[in-house]
Amino acid sequence: MTGTNLVSGSLRHVILGNGPAGVVAAEQIRKQRPRDSIVMVGAEPEPPYSRMAIPYLLVGKVGENGTYLRKDPEHFKKQNIQEIRARATRLDTAGKKVMLDNGDVLEYDKLLIATGARPISPPIPGVNLPGVHPCWTLENARQIIELAKPGSRVLQMGAGFIGCIIMEALALRGVKLTVVEMGNRMVPRMMTEGAGSMIRDWCIKKGVNVHCSTKVEAIEVGSQAAQQGLIDKIGSALGFGTAVMAKDGAPLRARLSNGEVLECDLVISATGVKPNLDFLEGSGLEVDQGLLVDDHMQTNIADVYAAGDVAQVRDFSTGEKTVNMIQPAAADDARIAAQNMMGQGTQTQGSLAMNVLDTLGLIAASFGQWWGAEGGQSVELQNKEEFSYMRLEFFDDVLIGATSLGLTNHVGVMRGLIQGKIHLGEWKDHLLEDPTRLMEAYLACAQSQSTWKLPSSSLQH
Repeated sequence: MTGTNLVSGSLRHVILGNGPAGVVAAEQIRKQRPRDSIVMVGAEPEPPYSRMAIPYLLVGKVGENGTYLRKDPEHFKKQNIQEIRARATRLDTAGKKVMLDNGDVLEYDKLLIATGARPISPPIPGVNLPGVHPCWTLENARQIIELAKPGSRVLQMGAGFIGCIIMEALALRGVKLTVVEMGNRMVPRMMTEGAGSMIRDWCIKKGVNVHCSTKVEAIEVGSQAAQQGLIDKIGSALGFGTAVMAKDGAPLRARLSNGEVLECDLVISATGVKPNLDFLEGSGLEVDQGLLVDDHMQTNIADVYAAGDVAQVRDFSTGEKTVNMIQPAAADDARIAAQNMMGQGTQTQGSLAMNVLDTLGLIAASFGQWWGAEGGQSVELQNKEEFSYMRLEFFDDVLIGATSLGLTNHVGVMRGLIQGKIHLGEWKDHLLEDPTRLMEAYLACAQSQSTWKLPSSSLQH
């Protein structure tokens, strides 16, 4: 495919990736550019879907079609958005061409790279054995559903944001679950030590076996399986054929750094993801942790944009370029990229670190520079018995970061004060004495200073 018949004055938009960022961008362009050509390329055989819906699939709350981003099978056809199922293999930015693994060559006027991320396979002996799976795609989910039966022994490696979402789904399936996390607390990249430790205690209380500051050192064929292999060899040598393995034999065995050995029916690898950028080698695009973009979501090469998990965007709080792998940020960045692909000159205010997590019924949230800033002040409030926690981070008289656990009525106010960069004045001292007075501080200070509007639902608590 070398081109498309175009109406005079129309543009060819190619979007690599059909996740939330790709879909939002394609629809945004179509709304305002009805005559432009839009081609959206997805590397998986599935219709565009949300990975965040996979846990609901694991617990049976939705079927596979419930994960789809658009429920109408004809939606993109009706929008005149052409879909291709293929994977980009090379990008020629000088010639404005994308090569696909199906042999197609796509020519573009404007290109959006929204190819998402893929799981990182940890360097552990045995990580590629059958029975070890990531939980990232619909195909992964199908394999896990087959193995994660009630009572199954499941080991999960990793207790980050994605890991905790998967963990909840596994627990609700009734498995015997053990979670191993290298960090000294759960969700170490979005929670303070106090909050992450409290989440660990909550999970243990709910029946999940949790090991923090621990690594899986090796995954091996389980003891019964190893014995079966020996029996098969002996039986074959003596002409007896193949014996039958005991039904209660564990197929896998994991050795932990704390000395424990766990027998497992299933191992889930949730040790992180990295952007899909391998096909950009030789393209001339600047890559760091992700694909570097400016405030227009444009790369260092004209007419090439990026959004979602591949994009390294200016952070709202620190001003440094960061990869913020959350779906709301992906959608926001995609809208900005689409508007600039249409020449509208829209700029991002920066990507706000924003995480809200439900772990077995315990709601946790963190916003902005939740880890604090040098020279700043903070206040921490916690009740371990009631599993409630709050920490606020200030620089001068501005709230720059916040963490909460079990206190959902403050979430909207936290985001509003941080994103509005509201000067609190004397209210900072009040909050240092009693951080639960956030709503009062917002009402006293924010209304006259910020154009950011607090969602009305947040004012109803």
